[in-house]
Amino acid sequence: MIFEYLGAKEISGSLLILEDVENPSFEEMVEIRLDDGSVRNGRIVQIDGSRVVIQVFEGTSGISLKNTRTLLKGHPIELPLSKEILGRVLGGTGNPIDGFGEIFPECRKNINGSPINPVSRIYPRNYISTGISSIDTLITLIRGQKLPIFSGSGMSHNELAVQIVRQAKIADDNGEKFAVVFAAMGVKNDVADYFRRSFEEAGVLHKVVMFLNLANDPIIERIITPRCALTAAEYLAFEHDMHVLVIMTDMTSYAEACREFSSSKGEIPGRKGYPGYLYSDLASLYERAGMIKGSSGSVTQIPILTMPNDDITHPVPDLTGYITEGQIVLDRVLDKAGNYPPVAILPSLSRLMKDGIGDGYTRADHSQLANQLFASYAKVQDARSLASVIGEEELSPIDKKYLQFGRAFEGSFIKQGFNEDRSLEQSLSLGWKLLGILPREELDRVDNAYIDMYYTPADIGGETA
Repeated sequence: MIFEYLGAKEISGSLLILEDVENPSFEEMVEIRLDDGSVRNGRIVQIDGSRVVIQVFEGTSGISLKNTRTLLKGHPIELPLSKEILGRVLGGTGNPIDGFGEIFPECRKNINGSPINPVSRIYPRNYISTGISSIDTLITLIRGQKLPIFSGSGMSHNELAVQIVRQAKIADDNGEKFAVVFAAMGVKNDVADYFRRSFEEAGVLHKVVMFLNLANDPIIERIITPRCALTAAEYLAFEHDMHVLVIMTDMTSYAEACREFSSSKGEIPGRKGYPGYLYSDLASLYERAGMIKGSSGSVTQIPILTMPNDDITHPVPDLTGYITEGQIVLDRVLDKAGNYPPVAILPSLSRLMKDGIGDGYTRADHSQLANQLFASYAKVQDARSLASVIGEEELSPIDKKYLQFGRAFEGSFIKQGFNEDRSLEQSLSLGWKLLGILPREELDRVDNAYIDMYYTPADIGGETA
């Protein structure tokens, strides 16, 4: 039953408080009619008996305590969905902002999603190609995985997101069943225009669903945006059997909106002022990735977050690391040196890549090659530390080889053009070419059969890059 209430008890910031409300539901949508005939939307965010707190999306300015009419809609926020959302640009709450008219829905879905029975989940296998050597070879993205990117303010994570959207594909499909859902939260107008223009110019907008929440939009919309994006992804994946890659940026803006919202409700803050339930709140988003029985589709997530002061122990990256299956860390030193994408190899990992690469998935030598590149690059850091103490000229010949390998590895393997789309075969071949700088006896993570097949010593001088 739908109820309408006249007047309100209290207004506090963007919150409207009603009393004597019958049978309210958490997350229930409300419609607020003002004296001038205008209508605003909100949702119930707190219930204390018959007293409810409503978050007004458009703010409470101009709302009267006496004459305002509040209509409880009897349902949570629902997103209108059809397959024609592909190629559309939507606002943070799913309203079209591209000038092409409304979405004619096949159905409407609760943006909070439906819990997935863990028993019905399928273990993620097979990889998604991004065309970026450092990711595809060493931090492989697996279908159904959640793999965040940890970045910092002013670094090139926006460019990396655009490149992944433009180049991402699955190996065993011609592209018809692959889509990208892109959600931007709290971005400035110029950044939003950059994303939209980049996708249009690359000719990939037809396979992308964009959700844009701008910095001057209400914070409650910022909290809703990732849920709308994931609802659209689940619809395409589990009702149309598509493989959907969800990119969400910036999760730090989302967490700060949660902090502001929690503070406005008077909740007791946790670490650094964030609400104590931030872990479970983030988990409610990240755990919507995966594959389920009965559907050939998948939802894969790449959340992007900026670490305040590049602090990986900050609550947002810290909690994200607990929930997700690895991380891609961007390095400011590499970024300042002009290495794009500035992927820090050693602190990055993909916990699921071991089961989605190798014979039958990528190439038989992929796993051992990745282990060898990791191990060799770790020794590069040791050689650099020693060189900073005694000088490079005093290093042993093998340490000098590792320094040479490190320069070549960063200059030609990690570093890659913004428009350069490398196949996995090219990336693996480049990895073997770089290992040619090192003596054969240093390759202790690879079987001799693979060394005989792929290893070629570098020419004198060894500057393979």
